[in-house]
Amino acid sequence: MSLTSARQEATGLPDAPSTILNELGIQSATLHLQPSVTELYEAALRRGEGRIAAGGPLAVRTNKTGRSPKDRFIVEDDLTRDAVWWGGFNTPISPVVFDRLLDKMTAYANADGKELFVQQLFAGTDPAHRLGVRFVQEMAYHSLFVRNMFVRPSAEELADFAPDWTVLNLPGFRADPVQDGVRSDTFILVNFSRKMVLIGGTEYAGENKKAIFGVLNFLLPERGVMPMHCSANVGPEGDVALFFGLSGTGKTTLSADPARALIGDDEHGWTDDGVFNFEGGCYAKVIGLNAEAEPDIYRTTHTFGTVLENVVLGSDGTPDLNDGSLTENTRSAYPIHQIGNIVEAGRAGHPRNIVFLTADAYGVLPPISRLTPEQTMYFFLSGFTAKIPGTEDGITEPQPTFSTCFGAPFMPRHPGEYARLLAQKVAASGARVWLVNTGWTGGMYGQGKRMSIRHTRAMLNAALSGGLDGVTFERDPHFDLEIPAEVPGVPDGVLNPRHAWADAAAYDAVARKLARMFRENFKRFESGVDAGVTASMPDPDGQN
Repeated sequence: MSLTSARQEATGLPDAPSTILNELGIQSATLHLQPSVTELYEAALRRGEGRIAAGGPLAVRTNKTGRSPKDRFIVEDDLTRDAVWWGGFNTPISPVVFDRLLDKMTAYANADGKELFVQQLFAGTDPAHRLGVRFVQEMAYHSLFVRNMFVRPSAEELADFAPDWTVLNLPGFRADPVQDGVRSDTFILVNFSRKMVLIGGTEYAGENKKAIFGVLNFLLPERGVMPMHCSANVGPEGDVALFFGLSGTGKTTLSADPARALIGDDEHGWTDDGVFNFEGGCYAKVIGLNAEAEPDIYRTTHTFGTVLENVVLGSDGTPDLNDGSLTENTRSAYPIHQIGNIVEAGRAGHPRNIVFLTADAYGVLPPISRLTPEQTMYFFLSGFTAKIPGTEDGITEPQPTFSTCFGAPFMPRHPGEYARLLAQKVAASGARVWLVNTGWTGGMYGQGKRMSIRHTRAMLNAALSGGLDGVTFERDPHFDLEIPAEVPGVPDGVLNPRHAWADAAAYDAVARKLARMFRENFKRFESGVDAGVTASMPDPDGQN
């Protein structure tokens, strides 16, 4: 055991590694139990996992620069067989495969006196719904990552800590696809019966948090709790706002508002009492991060304790946040308390406003519009945004992305379950729902321009403050969306996307094209939703 008995006594930690790892059959590894930030820095540097960047963050490079969704499997057994929505991102695997890989990982961990880093943490700030998670990891930087990202127990809580789930993450262990029955040498296996996650072959730290997010997404609906891939903040009057959105839509940026306290930036639950953060930290995408537009997040990239993932450093160690040569998916992982204006408890009341963010590269959707209850379910199930040319190989024009519930890779149950639960919560709370387009205006990508963040903030401020309650709304013919006729601080020509295009006929042609894409995508959900939701689908002919 690497930690001293004195420190164990001070923190209430167990005396022997066998009490921690006996269930995994790991006896020969050197165990670092609940190591501090400083200890993890020292271990990461000693092991060659990274270097210290200017200002103090730990900068690392990984063998994979993003998640591996095609290598994620859920064990199919009596517990999951009829409860999981198989297909898409939910791929079944047998318990035999899981057990075989667990045995191999155990043997790998016992060999050659390997070091293992163990953090015992909570997923969730609400004591009634949180999970105790034991992370057993091969990389010191992963241990720092989860320490930043999840909720750290008090000394009293550690003394009685009994994990609900265990995550075993050994990036140095690689599977044999032929022998082990997986797709590649990388794997993320989730076993709900054994309450365990196995991760191998990938150094990308985001797999740790998203694995547990997926676990919560399966478990919480049974308790009447709505799990959400969204950020959340609260205004001075106690008004809570939720921000749903896929990568690149502005979810993190727009929720980090100096006038509103941040509850969390990525994952939340909605109970009968209000909303709570799943996490104790933030995992912000930092490519092109601007110090003036996002000062709080920028500051974290120059702070001790932060993990910088795949951020290029200059010769003097200064992070170059504009350099995407390693990946466009550069990340900063930091404890939430590094952001100044936060809700310390990570919990707040029911939302008054819900915002669906989309970055429409077609320039069709309004910069802000109000949704009916049926449209709320429709756009939640659609989860639309668009990729622009250059973000992936082979993309030469805008490509639609439909990620149901704004987080399809992490949703084990049928999307309809989440949509119905959201609809019930919205109806009970009376929350208003808005669709906000942070993408293009005046034309498609390459012709129009990106929506001004200043205008977007002005529209959001008006919506959240009730400033749009008394204005006149007009309807868009293709998507039947209610568009405000005026918003303080926003030019009138911006609000209706058709008016923002120089050629109205060209706008109509692209709008028809996008409407058909929406309808084609929704075919897979039509049989499982109410007729009113289906009726709210866009009309390519503009007859709404």
